[in-house]
Amino acid sequence: MEDPLSPDAGDAAPADARELERIRSEYERRRREVPGEDARMRRFLREWRERALLAELRRAGSLPLSGRRILDVGCGGGQWLVDFEAWGARRADLAGIELDPERAAQARERLAPTGAGPSAGEADVRAGNAGELPWPDGSFDVVLQATMLSSILDQGVRRRVAGEMSRVLAPSGTIVSYDMRIGNPRNPHVRRLGKRELGDLFDGFAIRSRRVTLAVPVSRRLVRRSWSAASLLERARFLDTHLLAIIRRP
Repeated sequence: MEDPLSPDAGDAAPADARELERIRSEYERRRREVPGEDARMRRFLREWRERALLAELRRAGSLPLSGRRILDVGCGGGQWLVDFEAWGARRADLAGIELDPERAAQARERLAPTGAGPSAGEADVRAGNAGELPWPDGSFDVVLQATMLSSILDQGVRRRVAGEMSRVLAPSGTIVSYDMRIGNPRNPHVRRLGKRELGDLFDGFAIRSRRVTLAVPVSRRLVRRSWSAASLLERARFLDTHLLAIIRRP
């Protein structure tokens, strides 16, 4: 893969730099302007996402997680890595990369070594660019991206990130993608990532996907009134806005 920052890369390096700066600015805007969900809503979204992901990992033969190396590309504050540890992964086998140094530091702090047992090791969390992953080829059994690729508007940058995810994946490993299958016309800072887009980014890989995550405006209204009604709609999938995909080499 051509180094996007090399002198021979033409306009790729300035384009990458502009896109990374745009993403940083968008992170800062979200911190200032986008309110967080309440605890009940967060629990609803996480429980359904967890149920779907574990079912797909089991189907892919990627469970149990103990002994498997796991990378979260665009790990934010580390919530997914914390979840993977709760599902059986060892802390020392977890790694993450995050463009925002503040959020990377938060993830590093959450996954610092404590005491003995599975939490004794330290997760390898770094601040950096997902288009230049600092790990060797074939390092990870599971590589996750969650609403990270949809935050990248530049197709060249998207391709480089997907290429890096493929490069660090072990030959029999699994890429997990959780992202928006439907664009948001009110938010020009995100771009949908449906199955066709995934097929373009991970050309030659086998992709299995399912709809997940009940549309947030619907969830907000329903979860307060009836958890069971929201669950039924989630299960029906026709109002689900995200795509959970398992991506593997054939």
